Amino acid sequence: MEADPRAHALAWLAKARQDLDRVARCLAAEPPDTEDALFHCQQAAEKALKALLARHDEPFRKTHDLSALGKQCAALEPELTSLLERLDDLTEYAWVFRYPGEFTSPPAEPEIEDAAGLARQIVLEAALRIESNL
Repeated sequence: MEADPRAHALAWLAKARQDLDRVARCLAAEPPDTEDALFHCQQAAEKALKALLARHDEPFRKTHDLSALGKQCAALEPELTSLLERLDDLTEYAWVFRYPGEFTSPPAEPEIEDAAGLARQIVLEAALRIESNL
């Protein structure tokens, strides 16, 4: 895949952390920008999964489907399976608020906080696995 899988994994992890920072900024805005926050939750999770795959030098396709990426990661990191399965619900945030005609009302605050918590958790788990092997 890449000449240096660790560098590639760290690059994806840095992007995932940038998305987490954006989640925090969106939720701290007045009023909160929940649509963009949810988009960045999905993006952080997606990039964290791609970081895990890069760590294993495992090729992955260009996709926003967290279920597909999660299954690929679970084969390599089986102890993360239950967390990875929970990420499926974030997949639609990659597009649901991004285009006209797809709009639905944003979820209630507890669901938004859950999405942010899931994103933070998968980025943390990816970081623990990637950075501990440096």
